[in-house]
Amino acid sequence: MESTLVALAGTTVAVVGTLLAPVLSQRLLSRAQSDQFERQERAADAQWAREQRVAELDKRRECYVAANSGYRRYRVELMNYLWRVHKGEVTPEAREALDEARHTMHGAFAEAQMAASDPVLAELDAMAQTLARAYDRVMRLEEDADTPEGTFEEIRMSLLHANEQWVGMRGVMRADLGVPGRAGP
Repeated sequence: MESTLVALAGTTVAVVGTLLAPVLSQRLLSRAQSDQFERQERAADAQWAREQRVAELDKRRECYVAANSGYRRYRVELMNYLWRVHKGEVTPEAREALDEARHTMHGAFAEAQMAASDPVLAELDAMAQTLARAYDRVMRLEEDADTPEGTFEEIRMSLLHANEQWVGMRGVMRADLGVPGRAGP
């Protein structure tokens, strides 16, 4: 009788095991698939975040290149125009080149306002103010050579100083982009 009970208990365990095996296997498989899906989802989220950071960095880089170029060109055109005023050789073409450079700089500044970091934006704003003051002084000098707002030499020196300010601005841009090294001329 004892052996019958042992056989019956063994058979019962075997039948229950056989019946429960698919259920347990399904639960384990479901849990494994769920874990794998979560890992894939986290990896996809991390990849998306990396791509977003790269896209943002690329956008800022493009913006900074345009601003850097626009500001530099405008400062150079201001200097050229100042020399023409000083020599009395202002031409409509020179005025057009100055206006075009000025508008290009304003466009680059407007774009930078949407993408630049606060430190870069502060530098761009300071440089824009410096160039606006220089532009105003050059236009006043063109109207009247004896203006108290600045002589040719004072305006020229302020534009040369603007170059130093531009180098500092460029350094802040490079630092914002994580570019190592010196930001010299």
